[in-house]
Amino acid sequence: MKHQMKLWNDSYQAILQGTKTIEMRLNDPKRRKIKKGDIIVFENTTTKQNMNCVVLNIASYMDFKELYQNYLPTALGYSVGEVADEKDMYAYYSKEDIALYGVLAIEICPIYKITPDLLSKNGLTLSSLELEE
Repeated sequence: MKHQMKLWNDSYQAILQGTKTIEMRLNDPKRRKIKKGDIIVFENTTTKQNMNCVVLNIASYMDFKELYQNYLPTALGYSVGEVADEKDMYAYYSKEDIALYGVLAIEICPIYKITPDLLSKNGLTLSSLELEE
């Protein structure tokens, strides 16, 4: 299944370069439909470019504090040496919505970087992906 999401330019570029591998979102009804092997089409809000990424894994957490404890800051989109603070996510989501829905860590990889070994390591195959438009 394909899903559409918008991204700020800095996050889009970090995914494109392969440094950001975890997209963080609320575990709201729309995001609950996302499954391992799905395709997310990210739209850069600045350039309007699109990038297709494969969902390699997905994990749910009570809040961003718990999520942040399980991933390296660079995987979440922070630069090397930058302090990762879960409170940064309050700029995007309210504390009430976080408490209501919980949050997701969506492990992604741009399609152009996908290899059979990477798929196999994550329990996926090329035929299990929805790559057609």
